[in-house]
Amino acid sequence: MFNNRILIIFLCLLLARISFAQTDSLAPMNYKNRKIILASTTAALTTGSIIYLDQAWFDQYSTGKFHFFNDNKEWLQMDKAGHLFTNYQTSRLMMGAFNWAGFNKKQELFIGGTIGFAYMTAVECMDGFSNGWGFSYGDIIANALGTSAAISQQAFWKEQRIQFKFSYAQSGLAKYNPDLLGKSFSTQILKDYNSQTYWLSVNPSSFIKKENKFPKWLNVAFGYSAYGMLGGYENNFVVQDADGNVLKFDRERRYYFSLDVDLNRIKTKSKVLKKVFSVINILKFPAPAIQFGKNKTRFYYLYY
Repeated sequence: MFNNRILIIFLCLLLARISFAQTDSLAPMNYKNRKIILASTTAALTTGSIIYLDQAWFDQYSTGKFHFFNDNKEWLQMDKAGHLFTNYQTSRLMMGAFNWAGFNKKQELFIGGTIGFAYMTAVECMDGFSNGWGFSYGDIIANALGTSAAISQQAFWKEQRIQFKFSYAQSGLAKYNPDLLGKSFSTQILKDYNSQTYWLSVNPSSFIKKENKFPKWLNVAFGYSAYGMLGGYENNFVVQDADGNVLKFDRERRYYFSLDVDLNRIKTKSKVLKKVFSVINILKFPAPAIQFGKNKTRFYYLYY
């Protein structure tokens, strides 16, 4: 079940990644000191987030025997796309952090690349003992796919040619079920799946062996989102507008084709700027897009 717990963890990792970048601009450090910073930061984030999760979420529900929970049909699989994206980006960022700290290639791939997956698996096991949740094998599969995508590309290509990215635009549906979809912008961006789009961003120039004039920073992107969801499985309650008219929302999948920018391929001499680009590269760059949906096609001059 993808929710604000996972995004909170992910945002902590982003902040840590930025802090590693900032240390480069302060004073030169040897790799031993960098390893100490990485280890202490990772340990602090892990311990703090586990304590926070236990108090903020799991304390709300009683615990019992370990059990499974099948949520594979919820939210038209948008939550699974979120798991894949989060684990991909966590692995990518942590491999970058391990490289920054001077670990060898195997350690970067198999320790740095799998830290996020191991952590998410531990959280999923905590779900398994909670009567309010449950261990989801669908979540684990999505987590594994995201982690594998990051590690395999780094191992074989030494770069990320195919990236998973995210974009957000308010859907306007949260007001009809704010308890589930969020009552404010800060909660809606985490909980309203109708507002989220996940992208597969591909860099064509990296697949062309010969020298070419195709911009190295330009990507093509394929997106997936869903709309009309007021509940996980169905919209099983009556929704009315201000005049008392009954509103009906059809749950539908949406697919997109667009362009994107790979910020990691933009040349700059600034080490800090490179690290900042690496962090914000999780977001799909706003660009024109074509949407293919239920019985209709729509063009956006700018989709974000």
